[in-house]
Amino acid sequence: MRVEIWSDIACPWCYVGKARFEKALDAFPHRDGVEVVHRSFELDPGRAKGDVEPVVRMLAKKYGMSEEQARAGEENLGAQAAAEGLAYRTEGRDNGNTFDMHRLLHFAKEHGRQDELLQNLYRANFAEERSVFADADDRLVELAVEAGLDADAARAVLADPSAYADDVRADEREAAALGANGVPFFVIDRKYGVSGAQPAEVFTRALTQAWGERSPLTLVQGGDGAAGDAAACGPDGCAVPER
Repeated sequence: MRVEIWSDIACPWCYVGKARFEKALDAFPHRDGVEVVHRSFELDPGRAKGDVEPVVRMLAKKYGMSEEQARAGEENLGAQAAAEGLAYRTEGRDNGNTFDMHRLLHFAKEHGRQDELLQNLYRANFAEERSVFADADDRLVELAVEAGLDADAARAVLADPSAYADDVRADEREAAALGANGVPFFVIDRKYGVSGAQPAEVFTRALTQAWGERSPLTLVQGGDGAAGDAAACGPDGCAVPER
């Protein structure tokens, strides 16, 4: 069973939602039969690279609120994160373009280190003092190396704006086709969608229902009514046709 998760590194609810989903997944009896794939979604795709500003100022402008209200919202998010065992800096964070991070995540996916890099990016953005947006390339390479990726290869990806760009855009088009206009957005076996950072119990119900409703394979019968009468290859070798 496959679970696809559309998210953005700049999204605090994606950070919290990932922890809640993983809590449900860790307790799921069929955990080993679940493949998790992370998909790209930019909350602010029009923001230019290098356009970095404080989170509180960005929130106040975007939602038409005072900076005091924006700070209160950050305090609430900090409490939600803490309830999931996550560190969260409620002051001093900044915001910027995440496209290069998504490109790097697709590179990491090819090397089997996507989840490790995503976790590093979340931690760096929400819990650590050093910005992932200012002096971004050097910082991103460091986080890629921490995730087990080669530094020179990661730097080459960041230096080429076209590298994995099509993969990011394809994910975003697919999200739009599925009706996702916000993140996190979880799609289970292309049958069930879960929107937002739901409680772990919601993910548990969705996983259980999706697993239970998987359709067993229906065999097409052979001409004489036997399902397995045709020649085939298996673990013990290939059937030798009789003359």
